[in-house]
Amino acid sequence: MKKKFSFLLVLLLALSTFLAACGGDKKTDSEEGSGAGGSDEKKEQVLNLLEASEIPSMDSTLATDSVSFKIMNNVYEGLYRLGEGDEAVLGMAAEEPQISEDGKTYTFKIRDAKWSNGEAVTANDFVYAWQKALNPDTGAEYAYIMYDIKNAAKVNAGEVPVEDLGVKAKDDKTLEVQLETAVPYFKALLSFATFYPQNQKFVESQGDKFGLEADTALYNGPFTLSEWKHEQSYKLTKNDSYWEKDEVKLDEVNFNVVKDTATGVNLYETNKTDVVTLSAEFVDKYKSDENFKTLAETSVFFLRLNQTSNEVLKNVNARKAIDAGYDKQGMVDVLLNNGSIPAYYLVPKDFVKGPDGTDYREAVGDFGEFDAKKAADYWAKAKEELGKDSIELELLNYDSDNSKKIGEFLKEQLETNLEGLTVNIKAQPFKQKLDLESKGQYDFSFAGWGPDYPDPMTFVDMFVTEGAHNQMGYSNKEYDKLIEQAKGELLDDPEARWQAMVDAEKILFEDQAISPIYQRGSAYLERPYVKGLLRHSFGADASYKWAYIE
Repeated sequence: MKKKFSFLLVLLLALSTFLAACGGDKKTDSEEGSGAGGSDEKKEQVLNLLEASEIPSMDSTLATDSVSFKIMNNVYEGLYRLGEGDEAVLGMAAEEPQISEDGKTYTFKIRDAKWSNGEAVTANDFVYAWQKALNPDTGAEYAYIMYDIKNAAKVNAGEVPVEDLGVKAKDDKTLEVQLETAVPYFKALLSFATFYPQNQKFVESQGDKFGLEADTALYNGPFTLSEWKHEQSYKLTKNDSYWEKDEVKLDEVNFNVVKDTATGVNLYETNKTDVVTLSAEFVDKYKSDENFKTLAETSVFFLRLNQTSNEVLKNVNARKAIDAGYDKQGMVDVLLNNGSIPAYYLVPKDFVKGPDGTDYREAVGDFGEFDAKKAADYWAKAKEELGKDSIELELLNYDSDNSKKIGEFLKEQLETNLEGLTVNIKAQPFKQKLDLESKGQYDFSFAGWGPDYPDPMTFVDMFVTEGAHNQMGYSNKEYDKLIEQAKGELLDDPEARWQAMVDAEKILFEDQAISPIYQRGSAYLERPYVKGLLRHSFGADASYKWAYIE
């Protein structure tokens, strides 16, 4: 996921992310909230958190980032949602589907559920939303995640009408979904935001305003977005129309937008926040605190190296020089100090296992290393090939305090180790940065991606030629072919499919399409009375449906 960064986007990195998919994003930097402090009185069922960014979108067909996905996960609901241990549990589906013998046709019964305006959730709401996401006029970046559905790619390419999409409402409560091929992770995929339903009548009544304010969206999840003060705060309120409202204990979840870690820590210390993610300088201060916790995550952060807009970065030796030219281990040890580990890969460690039960990363190994001499040699070759003695590059960055520190670290390292290089930093608010990346208007960019579903494909298919999340002009026909095979003809051969994804990742680093930086960990303080808050390793970062204040 994720500009998403699929998938918690820590306040530390202001990639509230992205991943998606998606990327992304994809996960919160900080889930920081306010509580009742140390009082012995019975606490209200109110969870107060911090977020590093404004919500970019509340339209499930258009969202691409982890902040949007996390909020939508708690106010909308698809056929499934993620529960404990990231298991896909029934949502709008009333029961497990009937699946055809060939694994290509799913028939779902939609439960008796209501939208927040009292209207029934129907099978047609899914048909409408999925057709909308794939309609080329919508311009949904995440349309490709639905390509497992029959005719989805053709619909999205404008080759066939949306009515030919393999999804039909047999009646108001029966939804039939036909797939191109059997997909082993399909149920988990259905928990992802792009597969949420939308109420056609309401959406069309809002026109271009749909999803831009709290009252221009309808909700069918555990909460409603009841208040949205742009760039300041937003509030979730328990949805009394939710089908399983008795399971929802929290009355409110409040988010304040805070970009600075010190401010967040101050809110925690003054009992105005229940959770705060810590940056390096605060880890040492609080690591002996009884409420100190750490979390290993599956989001990977990297440098996008734009081969479309920059002549220098079209040169493979220049890209290899950048990757070898900064100390990743030193960065995570000094700047992050939160359990993050250096990344020499795209697909993260401890994420998924192969057909033989071996962790993907363990089986494949690492690519590249910090080597100042090797970096200098690559750089010298690049300058000779380019006919340049001095080079200027602009680094697109997030505008949070700690992202700025990472940007300054990269600037200092690269300018020191690559003679003649000048790095200028362009720090932008989250939403604007995503927009510049989507338009390809940057030289190189500090980015992150969190997984959208439990399979290496959620990472490796990002960089196919002209892919929606490629955003840097990378293209390799052999890479594209391997991804296409792993998504199609090899689905019935798990070993061969796995090897195709491994080979694709190797090609990505032979070409040095990106420069991976680190796999995120997070260190945070959480009040002991916060219970049942689920943090996910793919898809949306967090679920509050089962959370409560003890």
